[in-house]
Amino acid sequence: MKNAGNNPKHNGRTTAPRSRDVVTSGNSTLARSSRPANGDALRILWYSNAPFVPTGYGTQTAQAVTRLVKEGHEVAIHAMYGLEGVSSNWNGIKMYPRGMAPYSDDVMVAHGMDWANGNPKLPSLLMTLFDVWPLKSKSLEMVANIASWVPIDHAPCPADVVEWCARPNVKPIAMSRFGEKMLNDADVECFYAPHGIESVFNPDVKFANAGREFTGRQLMGDVPDDKFVVMMNAANKGASPSRKSFAENMLAFGIFAQDKPDALLYLHTEKDGAMGGINLIALLHACGIREDQYKIVDQYAYRTGFPQQALASMYAAADVLLSASMGEGFGLAVIEAQACGTRVIVSDFTAQPELVGSGWAVEVQPFWDNAQRSWFCTPQVGSIVDALRHAYDAPRGVDQVAVDFAQAYNADAVWEAHWKPVMKGLAEWCRASSSQS
Repeated sequence: MKNAGNNPKHNGRTTAPRSRDVVTSGNSTLARSSRPANGDALRILWYSNAPFVPTGYGTQTAQAVTRLVKEGHEVAIHAMYGLEGVSSNWNGIKMYPRGMAPYSDDVMVAHGMDWANGNPKLPSLLMTLFDVWPLKSKSLEMVANIASWVPIDHAPCPADVVEWCARPNVKPIAMSRFGEKMLNDADVECFYAPHGIESVFNPDVKFANAGREFTGRQLMGDVPDDKFVVMMNAANKGASPSRKSFAENMLAFGIFAQDKPDALLYLHTEKDGAMGGINLIALLHACGIREDQYKIVDQYAYRTGFPQQALASMYAAADVLLSASMGEGFGLAVIEAQACGTRVIVSDFTAQPELVGSGWAVEVQPFWDNAQRSWFCTPQVGSIVDALRHAYDAPRGVDQVAVDFAQAYNADAVWEAHWKPVMKGLAEWCRASSSQS
């Protein structure tokens, strides 16, 4: 285990007010450009989760599409998750539904052609934000221009991912510096643009709703202020293996909490394995964690969509985010928590350590993922225990070092520093492709 922070100094709790504003598309006028179309404007079909789905891909879709439209691009969304059976719109932006295939690649090309034909004067581009290894449809070879914002959570880059990213009609965009290195090591050139977070993620611990204000600890289930709260926010999907390493993290907490009566584990996830994951109640019991040592998010609220403001207030109310996994394409919760002033614990593997401004990267050991024919890594239980003890001994309250580090991932900062040059490069590529066809 190593201290992964760029600066070990802790400045205590900040009292400066911070904006709660969320950058959203607001109303249907967003579907029209906020400025005249320019020579770099593209006709884009964005393939990912629906923008109203409270997943990492859903929030990034809302964030990126909003800014693409404001920049003058014409954008529609192919919602491969979150919309079925009918076309719709989101804040005036056309949305195409998922197909019959598990990853909707059966209708992706048809949706792309339909959208492109709406304005043949602009170069068309299919942009994907999802794993690329499931995209097997031969029809995708017909698409002239595909930009894939690709997660890479193995080392080396899996063969199927390399094959996709090396196609002549594909331009990959790495979402982490680790992913960029893995692609470059495989002799694949790529752009780089990290995930970003909106300004709703800040150290303000209050959540306003229906004229009332709630603290993050109230939202966790009325957790007392004197508890040391370890928070996990991870999707409970997959069992062989469980990529989020619930077993290792929970076992480490169980060991850590044996002599810490004030320690409490808060789980922001689905608890029964209903989404293809594991039964966390059985796992908690197996790890020796008593019922009075943990809280779990309200399951109905979790499944129907948790407001980002509420999630932010819970991050801010936690003392540390426990997020040591087998591999991450990015790891959005790690940045969200730090923006709220909370230190983090991650695995020293893939994108995870590069996202830590204040926290710890724990030791790992290799795990062969036969499905992807590449390596994951399993976080070491003893190293997680050590990190939890360091977090317990650290000053409580907002960690300003974490807040300052996360500012580089503010959505507007990411757009200016990374997405604008990426989109300019993609526009040049699409124009060159159009001139050759």
